[in-house]
Amino acid sequence: MQNLPTPKSFPITIDFLVYDRFSNHCMANTLEPFRAANTLSANDVYEWNFVTLDGLSVQSSSELRLMPDQKFGETKRADFLFIIASYDFRKHDNVVSRRALRASVKRYKNIIGLDTGPWMMAGAGILDNHRATAHWDIIDEFSEEFVDVDVERQKYILDGNIGTCGGAMAAFDLSLSIIREINGVTVALDVASMFLSGTDLPQEYKKNIVYKIPEVQKATEIMHENIEDILTIPNIAKTIQISPKQLHRFFLKDLGQSPKQVYSNIRLSFSRHLLQATEKPIREVALRSGYQNVSAFSRAFKARFNQTPSEYKNHF
Repeated sequence: MQNLPTPKSFPITIDFLVYDRFSNHCMANTLEPFRAANTLSANDVYEWNFVTLDGLSVQSSSELRLMPDQKFGETKRADFLFIIASYDFRKHDNVVSRRALRASVKRYKNIIGLDTGPWMMAGAGILDNHRATAHWDIIDEFSEEFVDVDVERQKYILDGNIGTCGGAMAAFDLSLSIIREINGVTVALDVASMFLSGTDLPQEYKKNIVYKIPEVQKATEIMHENIEDILTIPNIAKTIQISPKQLHRFFLKDLGQSPKQVYSNIRLSFSRHLLQATEKPIREVALRSGYQNVSAFSRAFKARFNQTPSEYKNHF
């Protein structure tokens, strides 16, 4: 996206405009990666509010009641507007909705529609002359209804400062791609690993939006499987049948980091998890994370997280 915030502009502000009978699954898949990024960062990077057109509560398709923080027309300027609609989208696409969405364009740097939210955006004219997608169950009628929109059957599309997403499963990938651009590859990989281990999943579920090159994903999966007894980079390259130089080039192209850097970050992220979630002493955490020397572990941990393992552990 063209108007993505930079780390200097933290906190990044997000408003979720929610329509009645929204998909709670879609909401969770969009929001939870940002919540996880906050958990993994020293500070809260993302702040969010829930809003509705009239300021009254709405109910999800699974009958979960959501109380908004404010009325949509009273929101201030923010970095992102996520529009979440699912069922009854034709009823929701009315004069009130169209007027409110058109008036909001100047308040938001980026506007993204989720599930049938793109229908709301198209009805307000926000998607005119933009590439867009929508939930695949309605994409044919979406294309027929809005002839000025360049409709494509994609998981999600980011076109300038306008984004659209095809549904709940794609919403996680969309949020992860935004986190990668704003927070960097290391945080995106950590967020992905919080939700999917990858190692015990069927092959069709292993694809991760953080990676563009299959060999890089295969190599990082091997790294995750060998944290305590670390492998050499040449051994990892040999396992996936490429040369160490090729592997190095692939990592730089895909993630902007060397295999050694990524492997180190994976181990340090694992050590942080142990410090937070277990009572293991720091020496054991170091060993479990592939460090034979506690001092070397402490230096690496502080370089990554700006505090020593002891300081981090004292927070919990």
